[in-house]
Amino acid sequence: MDGVPGKAGWLDAYLDGLRTQRQLSPHTLDAYRRDLMALLDVSGDKPWTALTQADMRRYAAQLHSKDLDPRSIARKLSAWRGFYTWLADRTALAANPVDGVRAPKRGKPLPKALSVDDAVHLVSAAARTAAAGDEAAELCNRAMFELLYSSGLRVSELAGLDAVPVKGSLGWLEADNAEVIVTGKGNKQRRVPVGRAALDAIAAWLARRPAPTDGSSALFVSTRGTRISPRVVQLRLKAHGLKAGTPANVHPHMLRHSFASHVLQSSGDLRAVQDMLGHASITSTQVYTALDFQHLSKVYDSAHPRAKLK
Repeated sequence: MDGVPGKAGWLDAYLDGLRTQRQLSPHTLDAYRRDLMALLDVSGDKPWTALTQADMRRYAAQLHSKDLDPRSIARKLSAWRGFYTWLADRTALAANPVDGVRAPKRGKPLPKALSVDDAVHLVSAAARTAAAGDEAAELCNRAMFELLYSSGLRVSELAGLDAVPVKGSLGWLEADNAEVIVTGKGNKQRRVPVGRAALDAIAAWLARRPAPTDGSSALFVSTRGTRISPRVVQLRLKAHGLKAGTPANVHPHMLRHSFASHVLQSSGDLRAVQDMLGHASITSTQVYTALDFQHLSKVYDSAHPRAKLK
């Protein structure tokens, strides 16, 4: 083939051109080489000029079946496409067989949830800190974190809670009924149960809660006495997670995901989880079935004697 020996020779000539003409870094050249060698491996002895678009689609599908990330497949297809553009100037190539071949769509990432043990440890650590320091801010943290995990609230819903219902309230606590009433997306109001640990934490906080200085009836107030903001909740929870040694970058929505995943694991009642989360469509809630399946798969892999074939 024009003095270049075999399929591998074409690749070497192309990579040499990238090095000398485009002056790519050694790291980038290594990435190109790996991606092109992958094409060499899957195409076997079939000449470069004989490969078709159908071949390329099949090769991409094979990579996908091996659980290769869609971004990695897209990168390989880009490297292959560039090689064939170069090859077209040097051979009687009818068309670039990689043109029109797309990588599979990236799947929507699953929400990140803590394990049951990690979630319980996180909120229990808040209780220990509150007991040790006995400071209002720590009691506030404990009550907020327990309530986030107990009821799966959005952080904006948590921050909007009032201690008692007043005119214009978006949400409030009904301790006697062990519920919170919140207004979620689309101004939809819902009732969500509150667990005993969260109710106890809230009671301890209310006993020390300073009177709001902003004229509100906010359930949770900052050190300045104003209604706490979602951003402050995020920062406090992140700092507490680091202090507690939680193996994740903890944020309020992670506790919401953990609530949904753990309730679904225990009950299997998807419709109830939908109602408690305030999802308008059950399709939004169904993502937690995938988390539930992941949990069951891990249990199976670790416990079943035939889960891992030797």
